[in-house]
Amino acid sequence: MTDLVQSYHIQGSTAGEIAGSVESAVRAGGLQAGERMPTVRGLAIRLGVSPVTVAAAYRRLSERGVLSAAGRRGTFVCPGAALPSRYDVPLLPSGVRDLASGNPDPALLPDLGAALRHLDLPRQLYGGDATRADLLELAAEDLHADGIVTDALAVVGGAMDGIERTLQAHLRAGDRVAVEDPIYPAVRDLVGALGLATEPVAVDDSGPLPGELERALSRGVAALLVTPRAQNPTGAALDEARAAALRAVLAGHPGVLLIEDDHAAQIAGAPSRSLSPGHDGPWAVLRSVAKKLGPDLRLAVMAGDPGTVARVSGRQRLGTGWVSHILQETVVTLWRDPATAALVERATAAYSERRAAIIDALAANGLRAHGRSGLNVWVPVPEEGAMVQFLLGRGWGVRGGERFRFRTGPAIRVTASVLRPGEAERLAADIAEMVGGSRRTGVA
Repeated sequence: MTDLVQSYHIQGSTAGEIAGSVESAVRAGGLQAGERMPTVRGLAIRLGVSPVTVAAAYRRLSERGVLSAAGRRGTFVCPGAALPSRYDVPLLPSGVRDLASGNPDPALLPDLGAALRHLDLPRQLYGGDATRADLLELAAEDLHADGIVTDALAVVGGAMDGIERTLQAHLRAGDRVAVEDPIYPAVRDLVGALGLATEPVAVDDSGPLPGELERALSRGVAALLVTPRAQNPTGAALDEARAAALRAVLAGHPGVLLIEDDHAAQIAGAPSRSLSPGHDGPWAVLRSVAKKLGPDLRLAVMAGDPGTVARVSGRQRLGTGWVSHILQETVVTLWRDPATAALVERATAAYSERRAAIIDALAANGLRAHGRSGLNVWVPVPEEGAMVQFLLGRGWGVRGGERFRFRTGPAIRVTASVLRPGEAERLAADIAEMVGGSRRTGVA
């Protein structure tokens, strides 16, 4: 403990000073994700302050998503702590194929420049409408076709912004949120940064397991965050049977907040299966345009119960005010363009073909992978760190599964959306070679 305090210059006589010094150590990369912090009493003795002061500093850091308390196991630095760090974005060496980023194929995104050249915008002033009526009309038609109630709608700055605002509208620090296992790391980090606790729910190719969800809800979970299709990283997609089973579980726990992150929407390659119809509690369904129109269009439409939408919209007015009308008009222009609709259709087919190509190629090598929908494929492996390094040596950049999973076994995530013809077979052969070597050496 003494070495830790001295090495990272943890110091201070107040809770604020101590918390600030820990944050500085995390920003500098000295304190790494998963590193165990000194005990409250031990750090108090070392710094010559009251244990109450250290406990207050740790509480502040936990509420900010920097530290995470694990009971008797101690207090640890959170993965993806809510602080800027030079270690946030790993860079791939030059010449390595990027199958790690999770991005859509740029060639299958519309030309934003062409859309911007045709915008005809009135000057937006303070006090005007926060949302464009034509955008809400288009979104309502889209959502209504999938059986989602559209009595209350809002426009937010992307799916993650909508998730954050919805959680803040209903939950308080210490509340528990049921999340998928594995889950997109940014969602996991966001939940922690809000001072909320995660309750992992295992998924298969059809989404969360009903028995696992029942277990989580029985533990007093206040909210469920689910990805109905294009689940990241597994590609899981709800089918009608699974959706019905999950609705039945939720019906036994009225009042639970339901948030659906339908981030890929039309390009997911699977039909919409929402849990929101008939839900007895607050709810929100978020549909982002980032995957089909481009990640720089930070915009999502949110449907929800009137109370939730009112809370989110009201809080938005006190902060950012509104989502830029330039972005809203750009989305409307692209949405109405028949060329965009044709491109989205091409993208959906291409992503489905590319997922199938790598899954089939792995199957031909005796390996199972998951990817019913979306942009990514999840490949269980004996040891993910060694696999990532091995593939890097072969010219492939993939993402290790550690940051995605709670109790799920080791795996890698492959971004299939950008695979080129012939690459699936070569990549599958390289993965199979490494798996075979791991089995021969007894790596579990």
